[in-house]
Amino acid sequence: MTTLWDTTGTAVVKALAAERRTGGAVMSGLALTLGVVVDEKDVSEAEAAATTAASRHPCRLLVVIRRQVDAPIPRLDAEVLIGGRLGPGEAVVMGMYGRLALHAESVTLPLLAPDAPVVTWWQGEPPDLIAHDPLGVFAERRVTDVARASDPVQALTLRARDFAPGDTDLAWTRITAWRALLASVFDTVRAAPVRASVLGRDTDPQALLFAGWLTSRLGLRVPVAPDGRRGATGVLGVTVELDDGASLRAESPDSRNVVLRRAGQPDRLVALPERDLGDLLAEELRRLDADQRYAAAVGAATGTSGLSRRSGRRVHIWRDPAEASAGEARPGEQTDAGPVGAEPGATEAPAPAPDDAGGGPAG
Repeated sequence: MTTLWDTTGTAVVKALAAERRTGGAVMSGLALTLGVVVDEKDVSEAEAAATTAASRHPCRLLVVIRRQVDAPIPRLDAEVLIGGRLGPGEAVVMGMYGRLALHAESVTLPLLAPDAPVVTWWQGEPPDLIAHDPLGVFAERRVTDVARASDPVQALTLRARDFAPGDTDLAWTRITAWRALLASVFDTVRAAPVRASVLGRDTDPQALLFAGWLTSRLGLRVPVAPDGRRGATGVLGVTVELDDGASLRAESPDSRNVVLRRAGQPDRLVALPERDLGDLLAEELRRLDADQRYAAAVGAATGTSGLSRRSGRRVHIWRDPAEASAGEARPGEQTDAGPVGAEPGATEAPAPAPDDAGGGPAG
């Protein structure tokens, strides 16, 4: 490990090159660059999650820690690690002070692994407009977490308005087990669904996205119905009524199990594994293409159509992050150059035919 205090981006690049020469050929198999944007208070949690993800997906890990944004003098401290506490690969942890913390791309861009995809993860309040953040613009995949926002429902709406193919959210990743369970049930169902509802809070992004996914898959409007359990979060259950008069019901008595009830069959207890933040992040790193099912789910959950038909290419929109800009364009609004975040003068590429159109639910 090399530690650099009050340093420069050039010195960090040289230190990484020196550490790579020491590491030798072991460090030549990087699959991607994972950029992590985190505030000081969440560093330990973010580093632990990134370490888990990096152990499963060989990557160059770049951690941007925003420290004392209001400091009068910009400053950069950095750690360069090869096979250290952040996993077996390469890692650079950068503590940024002052305005440098608001322009982290000036240090981060030269550190990207050559010829490797880039994933940016914001561990904290998600950005209102990703096009304002170069760390998101140059990434092929962008991972947010609306559950970290002060108003998760409003944050989910912003994610839909600002959506571009390649975006995803950890609230979506948290319902993978529920989607897989329901998809497996429908593998053996011949009757068509006529009505469905999701149990949960209508202010919980997981419940809203699960209802949105069912809406997009079943072709039915699926509402979120209150469950009545105080303090419970996430998806608490789902009911699907079929056209033959039968019904499917899955309810979660706790956060670790689901009871599946089907007419004419005994109740079945299904384990619902708890996954930590690192497992969720590792799942999102498994795929680097656009997630059309997420686009359909967030579109249905927020009443926003045509998300998968948007251009996947983002263009940086300059804004001084230290100043509030009056009258700035909001996500999804039209400007003379077209939708915010699109390349000026560019037309949106047609969406490929979704591979989950028609039929019952699929994971």
